Amino acid sequence: MPEPLLEVRDLVKHFPLPRTLLDAALRRPQETVRAVDGVSFRLGRGKTLGLVGESGCGKSTLGRCILRLYEADEGEVRFGGVDLMRLDERELVPFRTRMQVVFQDPYASLNPRQAVGNTLLEVLDVHEIGA
Repeated sequence: MPEPLLEVRDLVKHFPLPRTLLDAALRRPQETVRAVDGVSFRLGRGKTLGLVGESGCGKSTLGRCILRLYEADEGEVRFGGVDLMRLDERELVPFRTRMQVVFQDPYASLNPRQAVGNTLLEVLDVHEIGA
């Protein structure tokens, strides 16, 4: 099997919630939002990955972590065999020019009267893929 163009392994990004004075006084532990929690996938050259999910489920955070717009807490992101997590900002520039994340407004892009699955199948039908 050829090496994937993009490989994400066990990516984790948690955000600490603000602590109140009461939390501090009662010595409550810091709470976190687990935005991305152990995501892994491989994507071959020339392939596209679509992430579909509810608002707030971590789709945008995952994209930002892959591009290193957010620093992941754990995990590995390899692009063309290079571990992007080990690169500094200057070294990341050529990789970012070859990667793209598209954020869509679901209210502008999805028909509320049609199931998401049917919307995705329509694209395959139009391009005669998997017929």
